[in-house]
Amino acid sequence: MEEMLTTVNNWLWSPVMIYGILIVGLIFTFMTRFVQVRFFKDMFVQLAKGEKSSAGVSSFEAMAMALSGRIGVGNIAGTATAIAFGGPGAIFWMWVLGFIGAATAYVESTLAQIYKEEKNGIYRGGPAYYIHKFSGKKWLGMVFAVVGVLAMAILMPTVQSNSIADAMNNAFNIPAWVSGTFLVIFIGIIIVGGVKRIATVASIIVPFMAGAYILIALIIIILNVDQIPTVFGLIFSSAFGANEMFGGILGAAIAWGVKRGIYANEAGQGTGPHHAAAAEVSHPVKQGLVQAFSIYFDTFLVCTATAFIILFTGQYNVAYESGPKAGEFIVEHIPGVEAGTAYTQAALEHAFPLAGFGAGFVAIALFFFAFTTIMAYYYIAETNLAYFLEGKKLKIAIIFMQLIFLIGLYYGSVKTSTAAWTLGDIGLGLMVWVNVIALLFLVKPTLIALKDYEQQKKEGKDPTFDPIKLGIKNADYWVKKNEEKK
Repeated sequence: MEEMLTTVNNWLWSPVMIYGILIVGLIFTFMTRFVQVRFFKDMFVQLAKGEKSSAGVSSFEAMAMALSGRIGVGNIAGTATAIAFGGPGAIFWMWVLGFIGAATAYVESTLAQIYKEEKNGIYRGGPAYYIHKFSGKKWLGMVFAVVGVLAMAILMPTVQSNSIADAMNNAFNIPAWVSGTFLVIFIGIIIVGGVKRIATVASIIVPFMAGAYILIALIIIILNVDQIPTVFGLIFSSAFGANEMFGGILGAAIAWGVKRGIYANEAGQGTGPHHAAAAEVSHPVKQGLVQAFSIYFDTFLVCTATAFIILFTGQYNVAYESGPKAGEFIVEHIPGVEAGTAYTQAALEHAFPLAGFGAGFVAIALFFFAFTTIMAYYYIAETNLAYFLEGKKLKIAIIFMQLIFLIGLYYGSVKTSTAAWTLGDIGLGLMVWVNVIALLFLVKPTLIALKDYEQQKKEGKDPTFDPIKLGIKNADYWVKKNEEKK
């Protein structure tokens, strides 16, 4: 059984899908005429302008919710693993993926706004909603919704809680059952409060946790300021095979940079659009731009912080992942240290030679990163549940799902399961395939909306959205909203 699951997982996350997302991002970059560059200033403006409503959250809160999912364990362990098997050059390709992925994030998040719904006084939206409304076929949306609930409510949360329990046990000797109980209580309090409470907590924790992590990276850079030319030279030379030491793993640098870039920023995975739909805006493009910026924040600040912590201190190994030299080290600066989170811990111990500081700081960072990711998973699961249930049935189903979600968190804390990671990746992989294929067919409304937004900006207006005027069908929420204004 486990072998079959591994085979399915490897197929879903094959190079076809990984490079497919890269190609899709390039297509959207050109189709939107580099929206991620042309409207960079607007990203900040819209981030500050958004307002709350009884049904929606502010643009900043929506971005914080999305970042709570994007910024996770992968930003620490994933970036370190990219260096371990792709060399320093992998970081350059993560940057490339982040730049391209911002266009994909614009497309999927704008679609989520165009086709969002107001259900029980709350905005709901995401791939299930926009696939259904654009195609007119509910069963297509149902495919994504079912996979989304399974992956986000059952399969994925357990591995996040396990990461928290392991980190706390390794750093502070806190028993797994204590971490599990603490996690269940606090997550339970948050999710019972609904989307508004999730948004409020995310808007507080995300800036704090990311800011503290980036600050540590800046301190390390300042302490090693003389290494700036060397580190950047190493990244760029390794990225193109010009560095003699890493010239033989150019393909690995690209592959690992792209793979870990996708895993970290989630552009195209279909997770971010759920949060984007929750924002209260006057035009869908506004939230599309804000979510594009979230990719920049995740990749160019948080992932880069991990990379710089490791590279500026020189605490890493690089090994051949496959081939006749598989397992053989190209460089081995920290013998015996396992690839991943341990690189960051070793780097912090080296920079701040205080007993236990590296393990302790990384454990706390992992806690906040995984904690907010768990919140994001729950919100995505609830949004997809709301897609195919309404009224009293939805309320009962949400309570039932909350119980399963919390039980799964505790189970994941106290018991490690390799199969759980595989099942989680399969669920997420299915979401990615459905979403990315759909985006290729659904991109047109986002281009029309972008042109409309740009035209209104040129006329000095605060852009508003009228789908009937633009010929965009089934944008029911916006039609109703405009009629109520008349």
